[in-house]
Amino acid sequence: MGSDFDELRRRREKARQGGGADRMARQHKKGKLTARERIEILLDDGSFSELGMFVRHQSHDFGLEENRPAGDGVVTGYGLINGRLVYVFSQDFTVFGGSLGEAHARKIVNVMDLALENGAPLIGLNDSGGARIQEGVVSLGGYADIFYRNTIASGVVPQISAIMGPCAGGAVYSPAITDFTFMVRGTSYMFVTGPNVVKTVTQEAVSAEELGGADTHAMKSGVSHVTCDNDADCLIRIRALMSYLPQNCEDDPPRSDAAPPAADDIDAIIPDSPNKPYDMHEVIGRVVDADSFFEIHADFAQNIIVGFARIEGRSIGVVANQPAVLAGVLDIDSSVKGARFVRFCDAFNIPLVVFEDVPGFLPGTDQEWRGVIRNGAKLLYALSEATVPKVTVITRKAYGGAYDVMNSKHIGGDLNFAWPSAEIAVMGPRGAVEIIYRKQIAEATDPEAVEEEFIEAYRQKFANPYVAAERGYIDDVILPSETRERLASGLRMLENKVVNHPRKKHGNIPL
Repeated sequence: MGSDFDELRRRREKARQGGGADRMARQHKKGKLTARERIEILLDDGSFSELGMFVRHQSHDFGLEENRPAGDGVVTGYGLINGRLVYVFSQDFTVFGGSLGEAHARKIVNVMDLALENGAPLIGLNDSGGARIQEGVVSLGGYADIFYRNTIASGVVPQISAIMGPCAGGAVYSPAITDFTFMVRGTSYMFVTGPNVVKTVTQEAVSAEELGGADTHAMKSGVSHVTCDNDADCLIRIRALMSYLPQNCEDDPPRSDAAPPAADDIDAIIPDSPNKPYDMHEVIGRVVDADSFFEIHADFAQNIIVGFARIEGRSIGVVANQPAVLAGVLDIDSSVKGARFVRFCDAFNIPLVVFEDVPGFLPGTDQEWRGVIRNGAKLLYALSEATVPKVTVITRKAYGGAYDVMNSKHIGGDLNFAWPSAEIAVMGPRGAVEIIYRKQIAEATDPEAVEEEFIEAYRQKFANPYVAAERGYIDDVILPSETRERLASGLRMLENKVVNHPRKKHGNIPL
């Protein structure tokens, strides 16, 4: 019996060595951790239970039968993050370059099925050269099996993807279907077609980093939601994100101890001039629990801010216009960014808090021709469709159709508050006056003086929150310093909210 035990120990140790010491050293030299080292950082100490350690491929083509390492280039199993169950797969670049073949895919599919059946999050650590060419169409079938399960699990359990090396070709579509994608600066990249193909087809010379690196996808494409400095930073930040998320769509988000914000000077945050910018991060930081804001898509479409936070220890999703960037205007990218985040929060029972300071939609031929109408509708649709508690605070501007879009009472906002500085109108005073009083201004002996008189009159009548409050579109006008308590009270009141929409298969606005 002792020899049998020894054989098991020997096999386990060999499997844990992956592609061997030399390849592991090369991985470290690139600034990357190995597949198992990543899991050790991601999960609570000693909580990982591996599945499929001894799985090997069954291929006999191109000499593969002579190289059949245990595990087949991916480590799979389950463990705990902050004491809560998660399933994980971690591709091992030291074995076949992490390439995906039939056995490799079957291991991933197994933990995906377990995650769905047991209602727990799935985290994928991607580091792969792509499809295993030697296995041909079987590899493509393996990807499709994964894509299908990503789709079925969407909105049922949280799915997190970390790109910790190459992810190219068809492999990119699994992370794209998952909820959040993390990338590591300098060591990870994603693209459908690589630099060589791009150069051949379009004559563009571009590096892998420029084409699909972490910063590219964080700032330009919006594919990446969180950019990290190294592998360890990435894994620690995934752990932090999980502290805001429920296990599944039928679970409530976790709660923690309340931590009131340290700053209390929020009453002075809005500038005297309505055209002067300010940073909406400062508002968020003065309302939510101290140090609780976890921003998503921080470098993409910065005219809107989205992320998770806590109020009285309760997880919330924050959507906020950013007046410090493009005056907080809505455009194509910000609308899509906001809509996707809203739908995630709605799927996983996370209440939404909207901070509004929006002058409207961005004008111009570029926006119109690229579809600001159909894309802007996505944010409107997402907020209209959402059934979680939804609370809005209008801090300053709420102009035109953008007022409707940003969780107005008319599209299902549960509680809508406004600060005294709020301006709720079809458009800004100057633009309105130029249309309404064009003839009177043109005929005046002092057009500028007359225009300013009309602007002031318009501002007094419309550019304030009280007309909307009189009609019940605003539930209350509050001081900025009252915001945190009113939000906390409102969220407590809305905790058992139930909305029954008409029965249907699904809506028809793709996001």
